Amino acid sequence: MAFSGGDTGSGRRAMTDINVTPLVDVMLVLLIIFMVTAPLIQSGVKVDLPRAQTQQMEHAEEKLVLKITRERKIYLGDAQIPPDQLEAKLATNSRVQKDKEVYLQADRSLPYGLVVQIMAAARRAGVESLGMITEEEKELPKR
Repeated sequence: MAFSGGDTGSGRRAMTDINVTPLVDVMLVLLIIFMVTAPLIQSGVKVDLPRAQTQQMEHAEEKLVLKITRERKIYLGDAQIPPDQLEAKLATNSRVQKDKEVYLQADRSLPYGLVVQIMAAARRAGVESLGMITEEEKELPKR
């Protein structure tokens, strides 16, 4: 045990100071790790997922809707777009570039991978907000 003081017989006090330097070093390393990994965790396609039982949204103006039919045909508004030209059409669409948002309406029988590919193409074209259009879910009968 370390003691401070000059006399060996009188005035002995235990050193009660705690060395916090190792604690600060560890905390700074953890802070740097979190700062580096946080942006990596947030990468991906941002999607505002709809709730199943909500009231219909009221819009003052019509929003741009990207539709995918059961036959895998893609429509932007009312115009059909070939799948290989989707990203270019979205990137050159003035409404998409101004609002940076599109609503996606996809048939429920489509493969999940196809819908994700369409969402990724929209994201690459500059869409920042992607809304999903669904039908209102009917309440299930209680048993």
